Amino acid sequence: MSFNPRTWLHEKREHLHRRFVVGRKSQAVFELFTFGVKQAWACLFGACILALLVLTFLFYPKDAALPRYDFVTIVAITMQVLLLLFRLETLEEAKIILVFHLVGTAMELFKTQVGSWVYPEPAYLKIAGVPMFSGFMYASVGSYIARVWRIFDFQFDRFPRLRWQCVLAFLIYVNFFSHHYLLDIRLALFAGAAVLYGRSLIHFKADQEHRRMPLLLGLALVSLFIWFAENIATYAKAWTYPSQTDGWHMVSWTKLGAWFLLMLISFVLVASIHVTGDRSKARN
Repeated sequence: MSFNPRTWLHEKREHLHRRFVVGRKSQAVFELFTFGVKQAWACLFGACILALLVLTFLFYPKDAALPRYDFVTIVAITMQVLLLLFRLETLEEAKIILVFHLVGTAMELFKTQVGSWVYPEPAYLKIAGVPMFSGFMYASVGSYIARVWRIFDFQFDRFPRLRWQCVLAFLIYVNFFSHHYLLDIRLALFAGAAVLYGRSLIHFKADQEHRRMPLLLGLALVSLFIWFAENIATYAKAWTYPSQTDGWHMVSWTKLGAWFLLMLISFVLVASIHVTGDRSKARN
């Protein structure tokens, strides 16, 4: 009989609920606990990538025949295959990861050429100086959005039409390239996101009941945690900004806005699969 991780987790949840929940306070504590467990489960791919970067930075031999970046690439690919084989990730989530990997790699090729950041270590598995593991860091964001959408059974009030979300995502992606040569319209993009998502509410189920919060707040919180992860990744020399050449320091707070816009692209990619233009998951 094959192991199903979702069934196993559900059985563990039922056992813990029967054992520890005896009233409203214990239910609240239990719900907070399940929220944390589900978030950790949703972060599985990204957390593994981040841990891999940190561990190799601390312990990988500097004189190894295989460059550290190539080792990270090989392990990341192996990890992706294992997640699928052990059913810790669905095929749909893997497709989203692949799409965002390609989207992110295209951006990396451009951004490194214009000097936005550099990869300070050597690699054989690279394209135009960009190590192939870099796409997995972008894919981690898409993986998280896809997994959290399913695990928390997202539903929405006043969810924007998908066509307008796609327009916003397209403009965001173009601006990541064009602002080096033309007017930077990111302030207009922030305003567009506020208009588009400002009235939207997201309903998420941490345990037995759906809770709700403003969708923009949820997106901003995700961006903040991505920024925290970026600080860890740059400390581990996954990549380096020009200002960090002479020594590591915290990534600028202005990068929060960039991650918010980039995360919106992944949100729309996932929404295009889960919603596909209808209102099957809307609460009107």
